[in-house]
Amino acid sequence: MSASTGAPSALPSTGRSPRQLDRVFRALCENGGSDLHLVSGLVPRQRVHGEIQELPGWQPLSGDRLAEWLREVATPEQWQEFENDGDLDFACELPGVARFRANYLRQQNGPSAVFRVIPEEIVPLEDLGLPAVVAELAGAEEGLVLVTGPTGSGKSTTMASILDRMNREQQRHIVTIEDPVEFVHQPRRSLISHREVGSDTCDFAAAIRGAVRQDADVLLVGEMRDLETIKAALTAAEMGALVFGTLHTNSAAKTIDRVVEGFPAEEQSQVRTSFAASVRAIVSQVLLRRPDGAGRVAALEILLRAPGLENALREGNQGMVQSILQGGKARGMQTMDDAILELVRARRADPRDAYRKMRDKARFEQEFGLPG
Repeated sequence: MSASTGAPSALPSTGRSPRQLDRVFRALCENGGSDLHLVSGLVPRQRVHGEIQELPGWQPLSGDRLAEWLREVATPEQWQEFENDGDLDFACELPGVARFRANYLRQQNGPSAVFRVIPEEIVPLEDLGLPAVVAELAGAEEGLVLVTGPTGSGKSTTMASILDRMNREQQRHIVTIEDPVEFVHQPRRSLISHREVGSDTCDFAAAIRGAVRQDADVLLVGEMRDLETIKAALTAAEMGALVFGTLHTNSAAKTIDRVVEGFPAEEQSQVRTSFAASVRAIVSQVLLRRPDGAGRVAALEILLRAPGLENALREGNQGMVQSILQGGKARGMQTMDDAILELVRARRADPRDAYRKMRDKARFEQEFGLPG
């Protein structure tokens, strides 16, 4: 496709020559897309409200043309890393429009890339429509808060909004540790340091240990992807920091298993004890399409620290954990199925999408029947 193909609107003045991909970025954001998929030989595709579709008005991109476009966005050092390794993760931005989390990959037909939109403006907590108890996490003093869910479920958005509330209302030292840095917070009442793994620090675990020595009150760990990171996060929480982290799990039970069972058998007892002592909340979320197709809404499972939870976690008693979750409605806790059913009752979620995400589908059928 030539550089003039498509129907983009004018770019804002940024003080630099527009990159060819800027026009695609602008089109993606104007269409309300969350992700841009570029594959050699194919028309650019966008994900809108969870569905992947071709970007209107664009033609297939040759491998050479796509490589040219991708190279413009990366720094020379990043491009060299991509040529050497065949993979690259970083963040870029179109000023005045959005930041993007970029992933480059080499595949059979040539280069490909996926760009995820990171809005420049952080959505206030009150505008996300989340349960009130989530906002209360912004006032927590210490402990471990895990926000979990599949890729694209809004974990980063939820955590960014919680930190934004802290930043506006409290005087704290907040350190974010990410790969790459996504949401950028401007210091307001709080002091905020953004650290990017690979450029500002060698790895997550080292940055977490350093943050404890740097008098951090709050840590955001972009992804707890390995045992050393999990161990460092647990230690920081036990030492009095408030630590937010993400995992790609879809329930409180699976999150507990993921944290504990990833360790060697001889370490699991100690990890259970540390986790039980430090965990403050586990928030698991999925996104459901709205009935009118105009966007998506979050359904959240929420497990909070409560009497009996520490013992249940230390003993590995998942049945007791589930009982605490189901019986904690007065405290603000809820199961995923309860959250999904409530959204359907309120006509805020599409019944067909909700049914797919239900764990106990018979319960859905009993109340609503099979979705049409």
